[in-house]
Amino acid sequence: MADAHWRCLYNSGPMTDITSDYQLRRDTVLLNHGSFGACPKPVFDDYQHWQRELEAHPGGFVARWHQRMDEARAPLAAYLGTTPDQLGFVTNATMGVNVIAHSLRSDLRESDQILSSDHEYGACNNTWAYTCSKTGARYIQRPMSLPVTTAEAWVEQFWAGVNPRTRVIYLSHISSPTALTFPITEICRRARAAGILTVIDGAHVPGQRELKLEDIGADFYTGNCHKWMGTPKGSAFLYVRKDRQHLIEPLIVGHGWHAGQVSEKPLVDYVEQFGTRDLAAFLTLPAAIAYMHEHNWAEVRSRCFKLACDTRHRIEDMLDTEPLCPDDPAWFSQMVAVRLPDRLNAAKLGQALRDQHKIEIPVFPWNGVNIMRLSVQAYTTQAELDILVDAVGRHAKECIG
Repeated sequence: MADAHWRCLYNSGPMTDITSDYQLRRDTVLLNHGSFGACPKPVFDDYQHWQRELEAHPGGFVARWHQRMDEARAPLAAYLGTTPDQLGFVTNATMGVNVIAHSLRSDLRESDQILSSDHEYGACNNTWAYTCSKTGARYIQRPMSLPVTTAEAWVEQFWAGVNPRTRVIYLSHISSPTALTFPITEICRRARAAGILTVIDGAHVPGQRELKLEDIGADFYTGNCHKWMGTPKGSAFLYVRKDRQHLIEPLIVGHGWHAGQVSEKPLVDYVEQFGTRDLAAFLTLPAAIAYMHEHNWAEVRSRCFKLACDTRHRIEDMLDTEPLCPDDPAWFSQMVAVRLPDRLNAAKLGQALRDQHKIEIPVFPWNGVNIMRLSVQAYTTQAELDILVDAVGRHAKECIG
């Protein structure tokens, strides 16, 4: 694998240093952006502006609730390549998946199957398992082999799990444990032709990859804005195609539901209207999108991809492990799974990195493979990645049993 990291398909170039815009403590090496995100100060200032507006005049603020949410919805729709009437705001992608699973419960029967992969997020696996416990349907997690090779091979392997009982396909766009970007567009195309509903969990996608929802063709898509787009915590969206919105039911019944009436705007009436709460995180979306535009986020992603790619290869070359995917931005962007030796004690290595080097990064066993999930964001420096590589080199041998 000598010099394999120079095969990366993105090129990095000069860019403005915006590290100081992030309010993160710098006495810790933070390489776990994928779990919680981070909000740059100009966007956080906008967040606090909206919070102060609410406190200054609660009645007036709430009276303009719909207008202000629509003012945030419009630029988000443009950024995501869709229309505002197909977007609703939710707190996070887990809530978005729950809205869809709850909405589909009444149509699921005992013989039905929800087909997924074994790379999915634990909380959402629980969502579908709970749904199946109430309906008698089955949640099927199809094993998907590693390493991956081509998108075509992945699609064929997954599609082989489809059968006449498959009613719903639920897939991550970017997998949480393995950080792989799945070729969901072709899956959605095949599913639509077969009359199968598609639910896509894009928790890690907005901001990390270019996302054009109409091109993907999913029936339902949910994504977080507070991870890679840089909005404050608790801001996400749920996309539902117009021809599927009649399926939406309220997860929490509030002012938007009226007996005997069917809403023409279910994503607003059924998903957003459930009582007084802090809307400020949603209202920062125009500021977050403007911030990314101002700082040429395509260039930021390009630089971060190269750093992630290079660091992955440095560690895997040092430990003599095979990568889980090719050096291709079709498979990963700013978050990548670094493969560790099979005999390594992942928990022990993770603890050594935390305790002795103040490095925050997930290290865990997954389906018989040891993984270190590396996130690289605009604030990540080469020096921090060098600290990681050096620390892994110092402790890996002592963690192999």
